[in-house]
Amino acid sequence: MSHAPLLIAWHSRTGASRAMAEAARDGAGEAALCLSAEQVEPDHLLAAQGYLFVCPENLAAMSGMMKDMFDRCYYPVLGRLEGRAYATIIAAGSDGEGAQRQLDRIAKGWRLKRVADPMIVNFEAQTPERILADKTVPDETLAECRALGEGLAEGLSAGIF
Repeated sequence: MSHAPLLIAWHSRTGASRAMAEAARDGAGEAALCLSAEQVEPDHLLAAQGYLFVCPENLAAMSGMMKDMFDRCYYPVLGRLEGRAYATIIAAGSDGEGAQRQLDRIAKGWRLKRVADPMIVNFEAQTPERILADKTVPDETLAECRALGEGLAEGLSAGIF
């Protein structure tokens, strides 16, 4: 198992969250382990010093597969992650606030420390066709994701958080 200081855990149905997670991974370079939520196990969380959680908001909540990751991993690592850094990226169809609140509540339970403002990317998908369609993430958003990954990796490396 890799001992990269930054774990980027993502779930995506339409490509947006995956593209943003991969951009953050590119920014973090060797400091990041980027895994789909299905692949994340408690040992991955324990091996990392910080986390970037990237997922879509579905029906005003984080995606089910991301929730499944937390359901599988929450208790095995409870009491073992206190003080570690985290950040979030939400791919939203409207506001993303529901998914953001869920992620923050889980992070609070683990006693993680938010080290970057929430990043909510609104794709304004409001019809079934647009919601289900593959998404293209704007270049400027991908650049923000790369910068977030780089900043998280540098902050972990320097011991800032």
